[in-house]
Amino acid sequence: MTDPRPTVTLGVEAPRSSAGGIVAFLVLTFAVTWSCYITAAVQSGHSSSIADPGSGLRALILLGTITPSLIALALTGRAEGAAGIRILLGRILRWQVSARHYIFAVGYMAAVKLTVAVAHRLVAGAWPRFWEEPWYLMAAVIVVSTWVQAGEEVGWRGYALPRLAARWGLATASIVLGVIWAVWHLPLFYLHGADTYGQSFPAYLLQVVAISIAMAWLYWRTHGSLLLVMLMHASINNTKGIVPAVPRLPGNPLWPGASLTSWLGVAVLWAVAALTLVRMRQAGLTRPLPRNRI
Repeated sequence: MTDPRPTVTLGVEAPRSSAGGIVAFLVLTFAVTWSCYITAAVQSGHSSSIADPGSGLRALILLGTITPSLIALALTGRAEGAAGIRILLGRILRWQVSARHYIFAVGYMAAVKLTVAVAHRLVAGAWPRFWEEPWYLMAAVIVVSTWVQAGEEVGWRGYALPRLAARWGLATASIVLGVIWAVWHLPLFYLHGADTYGQSFPAYLLQVVAISIAMAWLYWRTHGSLLLVMLMHASINNTKGIVPAVPRLPGNPLWPGASLTSWLGVAVLWAVAALTLVRMRQAGLTRPLPRNRI
C-alpha cells in the first residue's frame, strides 16, 4: 500500500545545512533588524510618530522586517550562486497544493480567535470585544499583504527552517525557530505606536512558538511552498484582530501579566500545536531528516 504521507522536501541539501550557515544567518539578521528596531523604538520615545512620513520610522521598520529574506538571499547566493537563489525564490510560486491547505492557511487564526471568543464567554460570562473591520476589506488586505510576507518567510521558512530541521528534525526545529522568531520581534514591544506596545512578551512568545509549529506543518505538507506560509502569515496578521488583545498599561514587556483574552489565545494555539506535533511524530519528523530526503 502506498504511504499517503508526503515526502519531506524542505529545500536544502544536507551538505549545505552546516551550523555555520544558520549561525551566520541568525547573527546577521538580528544585528541588522535589531539595529533598525531599536533605533525606531528610541526615536518613538521622543514623540516621533510611526505615521509621520518625515520621521523615517516606517522605513527603519520596513528594512528590519525584510532583513531575514535579504540575508537569506545573500547567503544563498554566496554559497550556491544564482541557481540557488532561483530555487529558493521559486518556492514562492509553488501554488499547486490541496485546497484544504489554502483553507488552513487563511482560516487558522480566524478559527482560533472565534474559539477564544466562545471560551471567553464560558469563562468570564461575557463576550470579548470584537473587531468591526468589514470581512471584504480584511480579505483584500490579506491578498495584498501576502506578497509582503516574502520579506520574512524567504528567510524564516525558506532558509532557516530546512537547515534547523536537517539537524534536529522538523518538530524540534519548528519550536526552536518559533523562539528565535519571537525574540527577533522583542524591540517592537518598546516601540510607541506599534500594536505590540503595551503587550506581554511572555504571552506573545508562547503564541508565536505555537504558530511556528503550525506553519512548519503547513510548509511540510505543501512540499515547501513559501506561497502558502506567506498566505498564512498575512492571514494571521490580518485576522488576529477579530478578537483583539486587550493592551496592558505601558510597563515592562517582560512581565508575564496579560489579559484573559491573550491567555485563552495561548491555550487554543497550543491545543492546535500539540495535535500538529503528534502528526509530525507519527510521520517521523521528530528526528533529523535523512540526507536523501532533504
